Amino acid sequence: MKSLGKRAEGLRLERMRASPRWAETGFRNVRPIPAGLRDTSVPMPSLREFLSRGGRRVPEAPLPVNDPRQSWLHKPDTGLRTTWLGHSTVLIEIDGYRVLTDPVWGPRASPSVLVGPKRFQPAPVTLRDMPAVDLVVISHDHYDHLDYPTIKVLAKSNVPFVTSLGVGAHLQAWGIAADRIHELDWWEDFKLPGTGLQVTAAPSQHFSGRGLKDRNATLWSSMVVRGPRHAVFFSGDTGLTGEYATIRERLGPFDLVMLEVGAFHPAWGDIHLGPDHALEAAALLGNAPLLPVHWGTFALAMHSWDQPPERLLELAPKFGTRLVMPRLGEAVQPALVETVTPWWRSARAEQQATPEEPPTDQAPPSASAQVPWPMD
Repeated sequence: MKSLGKRAEGLRLERMRASPRWAETGFRNVRPIPAGLRDTSVPMPSLREFLSRGGRRVPEAPLPVNDPRQSWLHKPDTGLRTTWLGHSTVLIEIDGYRVLTDPVWGPRASPSVLVGPKRFQPAPVTLRDMPAVDLVVISHDHYDHLDYPTIKVLAKSNVPFVTSLGVGAHLQAWGIAADRIHELDWWEDFKLPGTGLQVTAAPSQHFSGRGLKDRNATLWSSMVVRGPRHAVFFSGDTGLTGEYATIRERLGPFDLVMLEVGAFHPAWGDIHLGPDHALEAAALLGNAPLLPVHWGTFALAMHSWDQPPERLLELAPKFGTRLVMPRLGEAVQPALVETVTPWWRSARAEQQATPEEPPTDQAPPSASAQVPWPMD
């Protein structure tokens, strides 16, 4: 199955093995996962629970969407504008350049077009209607961040890719020319030739893999995007780590931080932030305005789909964090955002008489097998 990607080999694999992050057969976190990190007082969710029709894991009504195409015709007055397009896909307009993070337009976070977590609704704009971008940044190789159908379309363009060590093997197998792929280890930079645009890979605490036998075969990273005047931090997927203070010291200050807030569970260990830890991470990063990502698109955990934004609204004042929470497709300049409107509440409805469609389009299995690790 082509969507599974390809394992690294040759010179690419040699470079990966030379990384300080490589240990015997794959990459590792700074701290071991899950040893010492998983909350053992919380039981592992079963596969039945993960695939369950119950709860509020998908919106009861369509989420409100903005069409950003008119906004994109004009440069942002402040020099920095972001458009959240769903999950971890963000168009960053920074000092005259456009950078696209973890682009996912496919209908499912899955190697299959028939089964697997399905989008709540289509992206705010089609990939065909996107403006030309200067750079695509991919944090790691999980299906909800590295999307085969999207990459196949982008392969027809000339846009360069910046990603983590090893991920380039997938991209090259899907038609991206080798000279367009720039793979980084943590603390390495890529400077787009002839511009003032730079991307730096930085630590995160997660894992990787697209199949049953490629666990941690590629690296996972957070990414810092810097223009001549502004800098933004993009978490990719990560748990809370003290490395964030080091990132602030070495790469900050930041004008915006984009942190993942959804698809978390205490029994899975510290490899996702969730809203509580996202606010702690924002503080470690210098408490710049926070744009939450990794929610509102796929059901990848057991919590309610709108738990992350509601929890952020509740806790942000205690941390003194300024939230930037635009609608899907809403182009916003973080420096000009002063308040948050809980727009997602319009997608709520009275309890349905019939059960929700399961996010995976599969009936729950009869077995009570546990889900030992999240699927993203």
